[in-house]
Amino acid sequence: MSVSLFDPITLRDVTVPNRIWLAPMCQYSCLEGDGVPTDWHLVHLGARAAGGFGLVMTEAAAVSPEGRITGEDAGIWTDQQAEAWARISTFIAGQGAVPAMQLAHAGRKGSTYSFWHAGRDGTVPAEEGGWTTVGPSTIPFEGYLAPEALSVAAIRQVVADFAAAAARADRAGFDVVEIHAAHGYLVHEFLSPLSNARTDAYGGSLENRARMLTEIVSAVRAVWPAGKALFVRFSGTDWVEGGWTVQETSQVARWVADLGVDLVDLSSGGTAAKAQIPLGPGYQVPLAAHVKTESGVPTAAVGLITDPAQAADIVADGRSDAVMLARAALREPSWPQRAAHELGLSRSETPYPPQYTRGAWPREPVARSA
Repeated sequence: MSVSLFDPITLRDVTVPNRIWLAPMCQYSCLEGDGVPTDWHLVHLGARAAGGFGLVMTEAAAVSPEGRITGEDAGIWTDQQAEAWARISTFIAGQGAVPAMQLAHAGRKGSTYSFWHAGRDGTVPAEEGGWTTVGPSTIPFEGYLAPEALSVAAIRQVVADFAAAAARADRAGFDVVEIHAAHGYLVHEFLSPLSNARTDAYGGSLENRARMLTEIVSAVRAVWPAGKALFVRFSGTDWVEGGWTVQETSQVARWVADLGVDLVDLSSGGTAAKAQIPLGPGYQVPLAAHVKTESGVPTAAVGLITDPAQAADIVADGRSDAVMLARAALREPSWPQRAAHELGLSRSETPYPPQYTRGAWPREPVARSA
């Protein structure tokens, strides 16, 4: 039986009302540098919840100060941050959407300039508020300073930071947390042989390179309520010969599912600055389809999904269980409402908040007076 874009999906005790989800997108808007989300985050995420997205995921929330990409990143390493997030998660849930949080550590790609700093690229120096970055090895990302290689004790601290962040996210009212293991950030740096040259238990074989992730998943699942859902975001491939592959992603997806992960979200790239990425409509959907088929784990697809019919086909064909919108959602906070109209759903089937029903898409074109 074909699945509709507007069918609910249940993961553990969490039922998401439709298959159109907001992807995590950094806002670089904690301008005080304290990682505390602001009214910007409330309005940005709240508008998409009111616009009909079934699951609304925060931007990458750093699990420690040194886990930030930029000094303006949001965080979840303090109780003050968790309290600020609670107001936002409450509003999202109040619109009928599922509040979700992405937990992240930037690794060697941290301490960088946000795009507010026109013409400034690379690592922010200490005298300008930067910090020493870390990674599996001392291999730098192109154009950045070399990171310090994490000791085994420091790896264990990162694992503990993810668990503590998940516990705060639970108290802040989120029903889903996602571990960010994509885009060349710390967990992906351990997974990819392009950035991991270790010779200990965290390097070399696939099992070893995946060890940090599996330890994080186990630690998070131990503190995350049994009825709440746990996701992992993977880069399905590095798009570079000798790098991380979709076959490895499928294998690791099976391992993390055995440890309590309920869905994997497939993006790509981020480890190699000069990767040849074949951009085009739905260009990452085959990665989600491959991982779903090979691992049996539910997936979400992301990447230039912009058209309602395109999104509906991805879900109906079984290539992925949900679609995640990023830039399209920035352009159009109520994209799911337009999608429902274009796909022929009735007003009663369309995710309108009561306050917006007067602005519902008409079933027939409205005649214009001369």
